[in-house]
Amino acid sequence: MRFCEVRLNNFRNLMDGSVGVSSGQVFLVGENGQGKTNFLEALYLLCYGNSFRTRNIRDLVRHGCSDMSVGADFIDIHGDKRSIRLSYADGKKTFCLDGREVRDRKEVIYNIPCIVFSYDDINLVRGEPEFRRIFFDQTLCMMDMLYLDDLRHYKAILKQRNAAVRESMTGMLDTYDILLARYGIRIMQARNEACRIMNLIFPDLYASISGDGRRLEMKYRPSWSGASTEEEAIRILAESRERDLKMQFSTSGVHRDRFVITDQRGLFQNTGSTGQLRLASLVLRTAQAAYFRRQMSQDPVMLIDDVLLELDSGKRGEFLRQLGSYSQAFFTFLSDEKYFTDNLGVRGGSLYYTVRGGELTEDANGF
Repeated sequence: MRFCEVRLNNFRNLMDGSVGVSSGQVFLVGENGQGKTNFLEALYLLCYGNSFRTRNIRDLVRHGCSDMSVGADFIDIHGDKRSIRLSYADGKKTFCLDGREVRDRKEVIYNIPCIVFSYDDINLVRGEPEFRRIFFDQTLCMMDMLYLDDLRHYKAILKQRNAAVRESMTGMLDTYDILLARYGIRIMQARNEACRIMNLIFPDLYASISGDGRRLEMKYRPSWSGASTEEEAIRILAESRERDLKMQFSTSGVHRDRFVITDQRGLFQNTGSTGQLRLASLVLRTAQAAYFRRQMSQDPVMLIDDVLLELDSGKRGEFLRQLGSYSQAFFTFLSDEKYFTDNLGVRGGSLYYTVRGGELTEDANGF
C-alpha cells in the first residue's frame, strides 16, 4: 500500500496542484510553519476522513476560501491502482472512492492503514484518560470492523441514555441499560485483549530504546470492574442509577475506562522526566505499528512529524532501528537536521522535497 500522487486545492497553506509521492520514503524538509505538517494532515485525512489536529473540518480550508479538496491515487494491498478524494463545500464533506461517493466512512478507513507520530502524542502518556482510550480504540478500529460497529452503537446508546437521565425518563433506562451492556461488554473484552497484546510489545521496545532500566507496563482498569457478562454490567448500571440521575450523566461504562502506564516506581506520568514521557509516547506509536503488523500481516503507512528533535542522537538512532517495516513512510524535519542519513540510511526509492511557503519543491540531490 502506498500513495502515488496527491492533489490539493485550497487546503490550508499548501499550494494547489499535484505532488508525486510514489516512493517508499518521502522526506519533507523545511522550517517551522511552512506546511510540512499540513501535508501529512492531508494524507491522514484521506486515510481516515478526519484530521489528527482538529475536529472542525472548516479549519482545513485556506483562509479566505469557502471550500477545499484533497485527493490521491494509491496502490491498495492487492497491487491495484485506485483513487480517493475528500472535498468540503457548502458546509458538506464528501468522500469519493474510485469516483463513487461513499456514504459511510467505514468503506474508506481500511484502504490505507496509517499511523501518525505527532508532537501532541505526549498526551498519550501524561494526558487525561480519554487520550489513551482513543489510542486503543484507534488501534482496534484499524483492524476490526466489528469493533468499530460496537463502538458506534455504544456511543449512540450512551447519548440517548444520557438524555433520558437528564430528563429523568427512568422508564427508558432499563432498555438502554440492556443495550449499553451488550455493546459495552464486547468493547471491554476487546480492549482487555488489546492491552494484553500491547504488553507483549511495548515494554521491550521502550527498554531497548531508552536504556534507562525502567520496565513500563500498560494496565487496563475498566469502569465495570469485575463484570464479565452482560447481566453483571446491567446490575452495575442499575446500582449506579441513583448517582447517574443526581449527576445527570452515565457515571459508569466503557466511556469511563482507564488505561495507565506504570513501572517499578508507580504511575509513570508522575515519575518520568519529560524526555522519558516523550520517548514513551513515540514507542507507543511504534508498538501500535508492530501490533498492526502482528495481527494483520501488513505494513502500515507511517507519517512521522518532527517528533525526534527532543531525543539525543543515540536514542534517535535506536528508535529508527526499532521503527520496523512500513509500506511507505513520510518524514518531516528541519533543514539543519541530518540524523536521518546517519542513523536510518537511505532505503531504496526515496523522494526529497523542500517545503517553503506551502510549496513543495523536489530536491533531486536529497540531503
